[in-house]
Amino acid sequence: MTTLVIIALVVIVGGYFISTQRSLVNLDELCKNALSQIEVQLNSRFDVVVALAKTAAQYAKHESETIIQAVQARGGNLGNGNLPATPESINRQSDLLTQMMGRLNVVFERYPELKASDLYKEAQQGEKEYEEHVRMSRMIYNDTATKMNRMVRQWPSSIVASMLHFDVKEYLKVDSEEKKQYPNLDEAFKK
Repeated sequence: MTTLVIIALVVIVGGYFISTQRSLVNLDELCKNALSQIEVQLNSRFDVVVALAKTAAQYAKHESETIIQAVQARGGNLGNGNLPATPESINRQSDLLTQMMGRLNVVFERYPELKASDLYKEAQQGEKEYEEHVRMSRMIYNDTATKMNRMVRQWPSSIVASMLHFDVKEYLKVDSEEKKQYPNLDEAFKK
């Protein structure tokens, strides 16, 4: 009888261990996939920025060349070759994109006839679409990271996570420039 109880406990613990390991691997892969999707979208946004800079080159050669060189200097992708994209690298690339778009917008403000061109309007619309895709991908990543972090931190799955070296995932942050554009809700509710 004691042997049956021990065997039953071993089967239950083993089944829990395997089930938890599979869940952790699944969530880890979903996090990697979400980061990869963000990387693809950011690379597409960089292509749009280059197209906008080339459009601006007709009017402001120096500014647009500087922006194109900055895009080319980033190395072609977020992961720097064989390295995987990380939340930190994605946040850095998003900040760089925001800075470049800010510089381009200054150029476009100086040349209203350029801002009125169809090519500019199309590129601007494409940039907004990619920006929305990145925003949605960020939300998916952060939601998946939350699920992963719960499993890594909550008992008893934290024991399995610790044994298998699964760590808490870092969240993607909102760009500080984007935060400035949002209304201050605390101020609005004080009124």
